[in-house]
Amino acid sequence: MRKDKRRDERMTVVNKLESALASAKSLSGDLKSFSLDTDNQEAKQMFGMLSTNADNMVNMIESRINTLKNEEPQYNQEQ
Repeated sequence: MRKDKRRDERMTVVNKLESALASAKSLSGDLKSFSLDTDNQEAKQMFGMLSTNADNMVNMIESRINTLKNEEPQYNQEQ
């Protein structure tokens, strides 16, 4: 029973991370768009740096999701 509870908790974490991943991808896209839409070079640079940071977040979250899924291979079979 304890192992099932742990697996359920891990699945919940993965679901939350997948939601955060979608938000980070959306944020990155918005920031890239803002960078392209402005003529102000300072703002363009700022939005470019922020989109790079968001891309880094995407990569880190994806890595964590993969780690959790590898720790619980049954999760991949159920999806």
